[in-house]
Amino acid sequence: MKLIDLNPEGGIGANSLFLEIGAFNVVVDAGLNPKLVGLPALPDYRLVRDEKIDFVLITHCHLDHLGSLPVLLREHPEAQVLMSVPSMALAERMLRNSCNVMRRQREEFNLPELPLFTHRDVDKIVTQFYPMTYSRTSTFDKGEEELEITFFPAGHVAGAGGIELRHNGKKIFFTGDVLFTPQKILPGANFPERHVDTLVIETTRGAQERPEGVDRTSEVQRLLGKIREIVDGGGSCLIPVFALGRMQEVLSILHEAREKGQIPETQIYCSGLGMDLADYFDKISKKTGLIDFRREILKELKVQPMPRNLKPGRNPKENAIYVMSSGMLVKNTPSYQVAASLLGHEGNAIYYVGYCDPDTPGGKMLETEPGDSFVFEAFDFSTKIRAEVEQFQLSGHAERSEIVEFVLAVDPRLVILTHGDEPAREWFEEEINRLAPEIEVLDPEPLKEYSLFETANRR
Repeated sequence: MKLIDLNPEGGIGANSLFLEIGAFNVVVDAGLNPKLVGLPALPDYRLVRDEKIDFVLITHCHLDHLGSLPVLLREHPEAQVLMSVPSMALAERMLRNSCNVMRRQREEFNLPELPLFTHRDVDKIVTQFYPMTYSRTSTFDKGEEELEITFFPAGHVAGAGGIELRHNGKKIFFTGDVLFTPQKILPGANFPERHVDTLVIETTRGAQERPEGVDRTSEVQRLLGKIREIVDGGGSCLIPVFALGRMQEVLSILHEAREKGQIPETQIYCSGLGMDLADYFDKISKKTGLIDFRREILKELKVQPMPRNLKPGRNPKENAIYVMSSGMLVKNTPSYQVAASLLGHEGNAIYYVGYCDPDTPGGKMLETEPGDSFVFEAFDFSTKIRAEVEQFQLSGHAERSEIVEFVLAVDPRLVILTHGDEPAREWFEEEINRLAPEIEVLDPEPLKEYSLFETANRR
């Protein structure tokens, strides 16, 4: 088996892996780097330009895994795109939103190559989508060879899938982005714990150890208590969220808390793509039962769109709860705008509930000490941090110890590290070597070709 990591920057970015498995050529994910704009945000598809791609497997619909799919398929119109049934319902909407964002970025950054694809490109590729039912194996033929592909629920977000490939007696498993713990609207991952030859794992939280005694339930209660304190004290609270999954999760948590009297009857504002996706989540919930979300909770919470009169440095007169994308406070998003209003005023709070890349505005804010200055570059505005800024352990990614437990359970010959910064990958390599030195660990260099079974068969 040949493998190339097509993500030119490595780390967490334009996630895309190319695999040659016997006669089959497969690409797992086709993402865009959320920290870059234009052509540098793409995987390096030049390395597979001369290959005939048989399948593109999409683990889930976050844009760092999906966002360059039309670009890849433009050169490989013969490829069949496999994804879970919920992802089928979400992928087209996510890509169309990305196209709209890139059109705005064309003017903002003066990049003539944007958008990287058009709505017409999205229209073309949806005919190549093939739905995969969880835990049901599909067999594909090519000449005299067969490739068996099975998707399994991966938690993380609606539609996320771990993927097992079986070919010529070998089994390869991709965790994708995974969360084993149940969320409010989504069950945890349900992966088979059986031997595989090669295991490809995400390493997002490798550099982070959950504090002892902290779990998801206690963190939700701590978050609700903090929100209550802020609002009762006359302040406002911003919760930056990812539009896909985390906004719907947080709204469901707030709805249940409101019904139980755990948070005050204050105004809740939401803006961004997540509001539109609420309709999709409602349909997926009703049609498949794979998630638990009702569009009606927005009405019951009396959710309103973001006020238009928010200005950097100007504290809103009305105290409220703001649930806004993006989750990492990316420039020129609703959460970025609200943060610029709240951050410089005591009594307010910004509570992060997911992963924040250190290079994003959200990641930089978390690393800035209270009382120090923080710059909102898009507004050319600087303010001292007077609001409370805190991160809660509610990530959509599994704890590092849980992933290591899964590694040991499936006893692979080879583990391949993906989707993590360098310190995170280093921790996984060291921990697996410590606990199971017989397992080979590969941290692939971007754009380098590897022949995997030649090394994995040494065991």
